[in-house]
Amino acid sequence: MESISADEVAGPPVSKSGQTVYAVLFAISFSHLLNDTIQALIPSLYPLIKSSLGLNFTQLGLITFTFQCTASLLQPLVGLLTDRRPMPYSLSAGMGLTLIGLLLLSEAHSFPMMIISAALVGMGSAIFHPEASRIAHMAAGRQRGLAQSLFQVGGNAGSSLGPLLAALIIVPRGQGHVAWFSLAACLGMFVLWHVGSWQLKNLDRIQRRGIKSASAQAAALPRRTVTLSLLVLVALTFSKYVYLVSITSYYTFYLMEHFKVSVQSSQLYLFIFLFAVAAGTIIGGPVGDRIGRKRVIWVSILGVAPFSLWLPHANLATTAVLSVFIGLILASAFSAILVYAQELMPGKVGLVAGLFFGLAFGIAGIGSAVLGKVADHIGIIAVFHFCAYLPLIGLLTVFLPDLETAHRAAK
Repeated sequence: MESISADEVAGPPVSKSGQTVYAVLFAISFSHLLNDTIQALIPSLYPLIKSSLGLNFTQLGLITFTFQCTASLLQPLVGLLTDRRPMPYSLSAGMGLTLIGLLLLSEAHSFPMMIISAALVGMGSAIFHPEASRIAHMAAGRQRGLAQSLFQVGGNAGSSLGPLLAALIIVPRGQGHVAWFSLAACLGMFVLWHVGSWQLKNLDRIQRRGIKSASAQAAALPRRTVTLSLLVLVALTFSKYVYLVSITSYYTFYLMEHFKVSVQSSQLYLFIFLFAVAAGTIIGGPVGDRIGRKRVIWVSILGVAPFSLWLPHANLATTAVLSVFIGLILASAFSAILVYAQELMPGKVGLVAGLFFGLAFGIAGIGSAVLGKVADHIGIIAVFHFCAYLPLIGLLTVFLPDLETAHRAAK
């Protein structure tokens, strides 16, 4: 990515609230890539630390649980707080916490130290995601779906790079080489400081548009419909992230046990899946801007079911191909869900982002811990057979209203 100066980020185009500020979107997406590359190192280390520290699947699940739940519990609070009082430079500070957690992770040679390292990385993530999502909303102009997709694709690209870099750098050379990734955290702090400077100069973009949006849409749907819709979105988020964490945390072990592949080969297969997720993320937002987010949610959740049900019965080559289709289709879900929820609750961008990012992290953390415990008792292959049915929860999308139609009817 080309360097972005403060002057470029804060130039004349930002004065028009309806114009999309691509420099800021690319900067925040790049920062998301760096942030999630670092986060992805934690599960990528599992095969290494499982043998070196003598951990079981339950303990590995608890590490993920600590990271995910630290992030999930704090994100709604961060979103609510920054809705009331913007903190433009909090993003850079959050990346600083991630940096500390990363350095501790490189020297963590006991289970408690792994837990502490994961908690610090989770705290950094809790600060980053709701505020970064708000900046994407600020810079979106009229292309909110596209903005969230650009933001998300950076994170998904980072999540896919984590296992690849772990396979190439950390697995052959040892856990101590995790410290080299502190350079990525420092670069992220630098970029986010300039993004914070742009946010400080352009707070009126989100304040003005939030007030207009609230006055135009608040009466569009009754409260009961909004509540039911939020519950459906929660169920869909549960479906997506429990299934996703079954792959991100345990896909390598599934491949090693079921197909007898090596640790490095399993990491490369995980990279293929996560790269497909990154590639598919960019589709959901702009398509949702054009055809409606409900249609995207239909396809992105329920459309995964045929492939997920087939995967536990496939051979290695077919498993790799199916993982690509699953990643491509499932990837578009969260951007569509997040923007849909923000349109359900106009004027509460930070709170909604914090709630749904926090919910995603919390569900993933709890799901990882539960699936790890189940895997210890019935085996990792049985876990993949069970999780294959989760995308069928996408049938609940039928209860979501068509927001575009509802808003037009209210005018």
